[in-house]
Amino acid sequence: MRKLGALHKVIFFLNTLFAVLLLLSYILPYVFPKSFPLISVLSLTLPVFIAVNVLFMLYWLVQFRRQFLLSLVILLIGYKHVEAMYRFSGVSEDKAQGHVKLMTYNVRIFNAYDWLPQKDIPERIKKLVEEESPDILCVQEFYYTQKDAFNSDYPYQFIKYTTANNRTGQAVFSKYPIVERGSLEFPETGNNALYVDVVKDRDTFRVYNLHLESLHIVPRKEHITVEDPEALYKRMGNAFALQHDQVEIFDRHRKTCRHRMIVAGDFNNTPYSYVYKRIRGDMKDSFVEKGSGFGRSYDFDYFPMRIDFILTDRDMKITAHKNYDERLSDHYPVMATIDIAGREQEDKELQEHKE
Repeated sequence: MRKLGALHKVIFFLNTLFAVLLLLSYILPYVFPKSFPLISVLSLTLPVFIAVNVLFMLYWLVQFRRQFLLSLVILLIGYKHVEAMYRFSGVSEDKAQGHVKLMTYNVRIFNAYDWLPQKDIPERIKKLVEEESPDILCVQEFYYTQKDAFNSDYPYQFIKYTTANNRTGQAVFSKYPIVERGSLEFPETGNNALYVDVVKDRDTFRVYNLHLESLHIVPRKEHITVEDPEALYKRMGNAFALQHDQVEIFDRHRKTCRHRMIVAGDFNNTPYSYVYKRIRGDMKDSFVEKGSGFGRSYDFDYFPMRIDFILTDRDMKITAHKNYDERLSDHYPVMATIDIAGREQEDKELQEHKE
């Protein structure tokens, strides 16, 4: 192999730097954000580190240099992270008996303060929900003026206002009976988690609607580039620490649940974070199972961000996942179709077929 020239040495040094940063990012889901909140910020940039390492690998391949192995090995070590970032088209199945369509959507209080120039945002959100017709709708940042918006399609509802003026909160709307409901109150914030026990046919299952602490990032380039980096990192570090505490509260509560469950909502963090890893555990992620592309759920200028999730117990079967592109909030809705009978039903049908 030829020795590296001066320019290639500089490029390889940069390559090594980004490879190390990517490797460090792989470790972050195992690091308590409350103990190292500022380091946890790196998890947000993992997609960038992956993309840069792919470019370095391609560069060295074109140059016929063995240095491509550095990024290749690092990417292979974290292939699960790559899988969580981008999926090739999943094969969706038709909705069948026993399947439930669930949508999660942070509606940003229906554009009440005119962040978007369109004046008909509430009507357009209602139209989208009506056309997609999820069986269960989990809403974050619900606004009191829309409390009757979904009455005609969803006879079973749970709305919980969490701000001091009782105007903003979270909501769950269901076409199926809700037999139990409650709210997990997070200290020092207006965020919370709702839970409802839903009955469909002879199945009872729990749905959690999570809205974890916001990172308070303005997603537009012009705001980020002029903001004081130190203040931004400190604010994000504090948010990571609060999320840590909120996940602890949620995790303790779900351990008391005797039903199978679906966890949905706005986690305000990425699939590469401690928060996501702790919440997911051994649950299925609808995007990983049936998604395609980047699965963007947050309107961020720099790269596609997936911070809204639908997770299910292992014995439920995810048959479809859908992301949307219509910008009616700073988030995009996410919907999954779930066979709540899942594997147990599949095994039963297989046994009947054999007999």
